[in-house]
Amino acid sequence: MKFPTPLIEGKLIKRYKRFLSDIQLPNGDVVVAHCPNTGSMKRCQQDGARVWLSKSNNLKRKLAYAWELVEVDEKYLACINTGYPNKLVGEAIANDVIKELSGYAEQKAEVKYGEKSRIDWLLTGEDGRKCYVEVKNVTLLEEGGRGYFPDAVTERGRKHLYELAKMVEEGHRAVMFFCVSHTGIDSVTPAAHIDEKYAKAFEEVIARGVEVLAYNVTINQNEMTVLARVPVLMPVFD
Repeated sequence: MKFPTPLIEGKLIKRYKRFLSDIQLPNGDVVVAHCPNTGSMKRCQQDGARVWLSKSNNLKRKLAYAWELVEVDEKYLACINTGYPNKLVGEAIANDVIKELSGYAEQKAEVKYGEKSRIDWLLTGEDGRKCYVEVKNVTLLEEGGRGYFPDAVTERGRKHLYELAKMVEEGHRAVMFFCVSHTGIDSVTPAAHIDEKYAKAFEEVIARGVEVLAYNVTINQNEMTVLARVPVLMPVFD
């Protein structure tokens, strides 16, 4: 997936009101950029971090700039735009990069299912078999290259787990897909220390037949690409 426009480097001053960020450009100007991430962005909003912005020429947009990437710990890149993982995974499925999800005849995005939810990707085989794929963005790096999801308590995320389990009970295939949008992460695990209820629900739905996949992503200032599968570890409780 290529970025729609060349990215502009800047320095993070602060993020505030969830969707706003002040960014200093190389010429010293400070701009207000849209932050396309509703999460806590734990460890992805370090003071003075290098960031990369896109700029839109659409005069109808309230904010011309959007924050896309951040440098973490002065050595890793992470994508903070939560609108990209679904697109990335969709492209990877279509291009047969994700072997575990290959062989389906039809691929649809944002299909209604469960209780007032939409599945990120619904795959359907020629024989009518269905595979429900829920995509989650992983950007929280802690010790030893381990990535954690979620980075904040998420009732919605827990609901999605149970909806996937319900699809399995109805005879379908269901997959929780962790898109690792952080170049320092080499394994993924549910963040029991952040949201114990989510981690316990994760264990429960795995036992009920929900599959889990995690793939990392290459990131540079021009594009992002789904690369290879990484291990998913079961949660550890205190």
